[in-house]
Amino acid sequence: MADTHVLFVEDDDVIREATQLALERDGFTVTAMPDGLSGLDAFRADRPDIALLDVMVPGLDGVSLCRRIRDESAVPVIMLSARADSIDVVLGLEAGADDYVTKPFDGAVLVARIRAVLRRFGHAAGVRGGAGAEQGAGSDGGGRSGVLVFGDLEVDTEGMEVRKAGEPVSLTPTEMRLLLEFSASPGTVLSRDKLLDRVWDYGWGGDTRVVDVHVQRLRAKIGQDRIETVRGFGYKLKP
Repeated sequence: MADTHVLFVEDDDVIREATQLALERDGFTVTAMPDGLSGLDAFRADRPDIALLDVMVPGLDGVSLCRRIRDESAVPVIMLSARADSIDVVLGLEAGADDYVTKPFDGAVLVARIRAVLRRFGHAAGVRGGAGAEQGAGSDGGGRSGVLVFGDLEVDTEGMEVRKAGEPVSLTPTEMRLLLEFSASPGTVLSRDKLLDRVWDYGWGGDTRVVDVHVQRLRAKIGQDRIETVRGFGYKLKP
């Protein structure tokens, strides 16, 4: 992680400085900013590998900053919120954040979450390509290797591309990982806990709102009816 550049936007001086020092001790390069507008400028100037955004920052709040970043980049974003039960969590995820951490947080936990996000971003291309390729030949009647076809939806597990009715669909790496999990087992119900484990690397469990919001975002891009909710159990991709 020595070459990983973190943008950290936090208005509390004590938290900002202490967290920056902790991340730097773990080998990260950190650009720390006290407000959303300076954070946006730093993002555009430095193009960091990951952004940590506090929800309640002045100038341009964290949710709005996340939207601005997502308009320009698929870089991973982790929101920081002092209110775990707040609508801020859902708003941040709907704005395009990949994960969130509740304050106050332990430095080791934050580092672990950062590394988990970076791992799945680094592994987004082809992590399940072997299984997908084998299944793809059967799904599209002997078409291109690694291409899975579900109605008008095509998932290229090798090229990491998605098309709907022949038109390209832009997915974030987290959305792509989620779709790859569904595509590898079409018709099979995947529980929220299983998706947290496989996509978010939460072997210990986590907040299932992360899954629910990402499924909503994925549905909006590939079709509302393509992923079915199985009440009380989870979600499944319609073959």
